[in-house]
Amino acid sequence: MALPASEIAPGHIGLSVTDLGRSIAFYQDVLGLELIQRSDESGRIFAFLGAGGRLFLTLWQQSAAAFDAGRAGLHHLAFQVPTLDAVQAAEAKLRARGIAPRYDGVVPHREGAESAALFFADPDGIRLELYSPSGAAGLAAPVPGAPSCGFF
Repeated sequence: MALPASEIAPGHIGLSVTDLGRSIAFYQDVLGLELIQRSDESGRIFAFLGAGGRLFLTLWQQSAAAFDAGRAGLHHLAFQVPTLDAVQAAEAKLRARGIAPRYDGVVPHREGAESAALFFADPDGIRLELYSPSGAAGLAAPVPGAPSCGFF
């Protein structure tokens, strides 16, 4: 018997990383996630990150090289925040780390969209999106006639 789609909800996201400490620092600083659990035991190096008691992200130090966007699999991860101010605060944190976001900053998801997004990569090159459901009114879309999130 199939599970009704209305009963399916996102759980957590698991990422393979090359340097656990570096990735923890990045996700804590830029997204404000809290460290829930960490293991540095040989062969079992991982961390669980979340907010408000909820698990969002698991990091597994199991990769020898950075993310390869040219291979089948993950395209990008999107995280929603409540306000455009929160997106802009994350942009400031990225720039303070010397990371330039894609499209030179916050953009609408598509032409005429109200949602505003910031597109960037984590230290392993995993493509990320941080967005607010509103705040993009009047901003120019970077990819005419197509969704911004598909082309970064």
